Amino acid sequence: MAFELPKLPYEKDALEPHIDAKTMEIHHDKHHAGYTKKLNAAIEGTDHEGKSIEDILANVSAAGAGVRNNGGGFYNHSLFWEVMGPNGGGTPSGSLGDAINKQFGSFDKFKDEFQNAGGTQFGSGWAWLIVDENNKLAVTNTPNQDNPLM
Repeated sequence: MAFELPKLPYEKDALEPHIDAKTMEIHHDKHHAGYTKKLNAAIEGTDHEGKSIEDILANVSAAGAGVRNNGGGFYNHSLFWEVMGPNGGGTPSGSLGDAINKQFGSFDKFKDEFQNAGGTQFGSGWAWLIVDENNKLAVTNTPNQDNPLM
Protein backbone atom coordinates (compact mmCIF):
# COMPACT_ATOMS: atom_id res chain seq x y z
CA MET A 1 0.00 0.00 0.00
CA ALA A 2 1.64 3.21 -1.14
CA PHE A 3 0.94 6.53 0.51
CA GLU A 4 -0.96 9.03 -1.63
CA LEU A 5 -0.80 12.79 -1.69
CA PRO A 6 -4.07 13.90 -0.08
CA LYS A 7 -6.18 16.42 -1.92
CA LEU A 8 -6.50 19.81 -0.32
CA PRO A 9 -9.85 20.04 1.48
CA TYR A 10 -10.35 23.54 0.02
CA GLU A 11 -9.22 25.59 -2.96
CA LYS A 12 -5.62 26.83 -3.02
CA ASP A 13 -6.75 30.44 -2.71
CA ALA A 14 -9.20 29.75 0.14
CA LEU A 15 -6.79 30.91 2.88
CA GLU A 16 -6.02 34.29 1.33
CA PRO A 17 -4.99 36.83 2.50
CA HIS A 18 -3.16 34.79 5.17
CA ILE A 19 -1.63 32.22 2.79
CA ASP A 20 -1.69 32.95 -0.92
CA ALA A 21 -2.54 30.42 -3.64
CA LYS A 22 1.04 30.26 -4.96
CA THR A 23 2.41 29.36 -1.52
CA MET A 24 -0.26 26.67 -1.15
CA GLU A 25 0.58 25.33 -4.61
CA ILE A 26 4.30 25.13 -3.82
CA HIS A 27 3.78 23.49 -0.43
CA HIS A 28 1.14 21.03 -1.54
CA ASP A 29 1.98 20.21 -5.16
CA LYS A 30 5.77 20.35 -4.79
CA HIS A 31 6.89 19.84 -1.17
CA HIS A 32 4.16 17.50 0.06
CA ALA A 33 4.13 15.59 -3.23
CA GLY A 34 7.91 15.18 -2.94
CA TYR A 35 7.70 13.87 0.62
CA THR A 36 5.03 11.40 -0.49
CA LYS A 37 7.04 10.09 -3.44
CA LYS A 38 10.28 9.81 -1.45
CA LEU A 39 8.53 8.14 1.52
CA ASN A 40 7.10 5.49 -0.76
CA ALA A 41 10.53 4.89 -2.28
CA ALA A 42 12.18 4.71 1.17
CA ILE A 43 9.78 2.07 2.53
CA GLU A 44 9.45 -0.02 -0.62
CA GLY A 45 10.56 -3.57 0.11
CA THR A 46 11.06 -2.93 3.84
CA ASP A 47 9.18 -3.99 6.97
CA HIS A 48 7.53 -0.55 6.93
CA GLU A 49 5.69 -1.18 3.68
CA GLY A 50 1.97 -1.58 4.36
CA LYS A 51 2.10 0.03 7.82
CA SER A 52 0.23 3.20 8.76
CA ILE A 53 2.24 6.41 8.85
CA GLU A 54 1.60 6.63 12.60
CA ASP A 55 3.11 3.16 13.15
CA ILE A 56 6.10 4.01 11.00
CA LEU A 57 6.77 7.28 12.84
CA ALA A 58 6.30 5.73 16.28
CA ASN A 59 9.25 3.43 15.48
CA VAL A 60 11.18 5.74 13.19
CA SER A 61 14.51 5.45 15.02
CA ALA A 62 15.03 2.08 13.31
CA ALA A 63 13.89 3.32 9.90
CA GLY A 64 16.68 5.61 8.75
CA ALA A 65 16.90 9.26 7.77
CA GLY A 66 14.97 8.93 4.50
CA VAL A 67 11.94 7.47 6.25
CA ARG A 68 12.23 9.91 9.15
CA ASN A 69 12.47 13.04 7.00
CA ASN A 70 9.98 12.09 4.30
CA GLY A 71 7.58 10.27 6.62
CA GLY A 72 7.58 13.30 8.91
CA GLY A 73 7.06 15.66 5.98
CA PHE A 74 4.21 13.53 4.67
CA TYR A 75 2.45 13.29 8.05
CA ASN A 76 3.04 16.89 9.15
CA HIS A 77 1.74 18.36 5.91
CA SER A 78 -1.26 16.01 5.84
CA LEU A 79 -2.21 17.26 9.30
CA PHE A 80 -1.40 20.87 8.39
CA TRP A 81 -3.99 20.96 5.58
CA GLU A 82 -6.66 19.53 7.88
CA VAL A 83 -6.20 21.91 10.82
CA MET A 84 -6.51 25.01 8.64
CA GLY A 85 -9.47 26.12 6.65
CA PRO A 86 -11.36 29.07 5.27
CA ASN A 87 -13.37 30.87 7.93
CA GLY A 88 -11.43 28.93 10.58
CA GLY A 89 -9.60 30.16 13.60
CA GLY A 90 -10.84 32.07 16.55
CA THR A 91 -11.09 31.12 20.17
CA PRO A 92 -11.82 27.42 20.66
CA SER A 93 -14.87 26.44 22.66
CA GLY A 94 -16.03 23.26 24.35
CA SER A 95 -13.60 20.80 25.87
CA LEU A 96 -10.59 22.12 23.92
CA GLY A 97 -11.29 25.70 24.95
CA ASP A 98 -11.76 24.63 28.57
CA ALA A 99 -8.52 22.62 28.54
CA ILE A 100 -6.55 25.53 27.01
CA ASN A 101 -7.90 27.95 29.60
CA LYS A 102 -7.12 25.51 32.43
CA GLN A 103 -3.58 24.76 31.26
CA PHE A 104 -2.46 28.15 29.97
CA GLY A 105 -4.76 30.60 31.79
CA SER A 106 -6.32 31.97 28.60
CA PHE A 107 -6.35 31.49 24.86
CA ASP A 108 -4.18 34.61 24.46
CA LYS A 109 -1.54 33.13 26.78
CA PHE A 110 -1.65 29.87 24.81
CA LYS A 111 -1.17 31.81 21.55
CA ASP A 112 1.84 33.61 23.03
CA GLU A 113 3.41 30.31 24.10
CA PHE A 114 2.65 28.66 20.74
CA GLN A 115 4.11 31.60 18.78
CA ASN A 116 7.18 31.52 21.00
CA ALA A 117 7.66 27.79 20.34
CA GLY A 118 7.52 28.38 16.60
CA GLY A 119 9.54 31.57 16.66
CA THR A 120 12.38 30.13 18.73
CA GLN A 121 12.75 26.94 16.67
CA PHE A 122 16.23 27.13 15.18
CA GLY A 123 16.09 26.52 11.44
CA SER A 124 13.07 24.76 10.05
CA GLY A 125 10.62 22.93 12.24
CA TRP A 126 7.15 22.83 13.71
CA ALA A 127 5.27 24.07 16.79
CA TRP A 128 2.75 21.68 18.35
CA LEU A 129 -0.09 21.62 20.86
CA ILE A 130 0.03 18.12 22.33
CA VAL A 131 -1.40 16.04 25.13
CA ASP A 132 1.63 15.01 27.18
CA GLU A 133 2.34 11.84 29.15
CA ASN A 134 0.47 13.34 32.14
CA ASN A 135 -2.63 13.85 29.97
CA LYS A 136 -2.17 17.63 30.05
CA LEU A 137 -1.93 20.05 27.16
CA ALA A 138 1.56 21.26 26.38
CA VAL A 139 3.24 23.34 23.70
CA THR A 140 6.41 21.99 22.16
CA ASN A 141 8.44 22.25 18.98
CA THR A 142 10.40 19.85 16.82
CA PRO A 143 13.17 20.38 14.28
CA ASN A 144 12.94 19.73 10.55
CA GLN A 145 10.09 17.28 9.76
CA ASP A 146 10.09 15.63 13.20
CA ASN A 147 6.86 15.48 15.19
CA PRO A 148 5.60 14.32 18.59
CA LEU A 149 4.80 10.82 17.26
CA MET A 150 8.52 10.24 16.98
